[in-house]
Amino acid sequence: MKIVVLDGYTENPGDLSWSALEALGELKVYDRTSLTDEREAIDRIGDAELVFTNKTPITRSILDACPGVRFIGVLATGYNVVDVAYAKEKGIPVSNVPTYGTASVSQFSIALLLEICHHIGHHSESVHAGNWASCADWCYWDYPLIELEGKTIGIIGFGRIGQQEGRIARALGMKVIANDLYPTDIGKEIAEYVELDELYARADVITLHCNLTPQNERLINRDSIAKMKDGVILINNARGQLIDEQDVADALNSGKLAAAGLDVVSTEPIRADNPLLGAKNCILTPHISWAPRESRQRIMDCSVDNAKAFLGGKPKNVVNK
Repeated sequence: MKIVVLDGYTENPGDLSWSALEALGELKVYDRTSLTDEREAIDRIGDAELVFTNKTPITRSILDACPGVRFIGVLATGYNVVDVAYAKEKGIPVSNVPTYGTASVSQFSIALLLEICHHIGHHSESVHAGNWASCADWCYWDYPLIELEGKTIGIIGFGRIGQQEGRIARALGMKVIANDLYPTDIGKEIAEYVELDELYARADVITLHCNLTPQNERLINRDSIAKMKDGVILINNARGQLIDEQDVADALNSGKLAAAGLDVVSTEPIRADNPLLGAKNCILTPHISWAPRESRQRIMDCSVDNAKAFLGGKPKNVVNK
């Protein structure tokens, strides 16, 4: 049994072990495989039967060139990098990791919000630069500081991650409202479900935790921003394509949006001409909400379980049944 991992570095830069996957067959792990050169992916897959990918595309032409592939595992939740429909035609199950980052992603979303409220990183750098030692007063702050208690957070997408963020927000004393296509009883215990326009109008903080679909691409745009309060805070560590980046940059520069904390952008790595790079009060981090070791270990464990289930004749977490 030959197994290949096309782009394993971000999942395991060296602090985890591939041994459980290696126990299932002859394993070859590549740190990175070209996202655009299909020939490189074809050569590396070769006659492997089990293929794992994170962001390397597995296209129709790659599948045609590698007839030995029997199973594809995605080292993530999103599986748009795989032509799942064609894989289904060829009888190849594609399995993902549906739940691994609930704790880490919700925690990171709140971390972005707290950084906006307190500018902790900036003030620490300021102290180390000697500004406190030379200050005439016993304290100082370079930005307005924000207390969250009593403010309203609007969460768009209220699944596991959104609900966990809602619990944290409630612990901070915030009022929680949410919008989701499928309200649940558990969700109703945490938040008040509202329509999108009401959420825009009421929220002091808006966070995104919805899946990316053709219907909600660029959900946050000039029109939806116009419906929001002046000075709202926007947090997005779901998918970069959920916002219109130019419209958000314009709203930040005009002050309509007070600040934004963004862990994702539409093209990753970020392009040098992305308008958010020059926008006021915009915190940008390099898509790391998912990256704590504990979270990545869950990806590893689930991916191994997916492979074992396939080899046992009962594939699970299959996204192209």
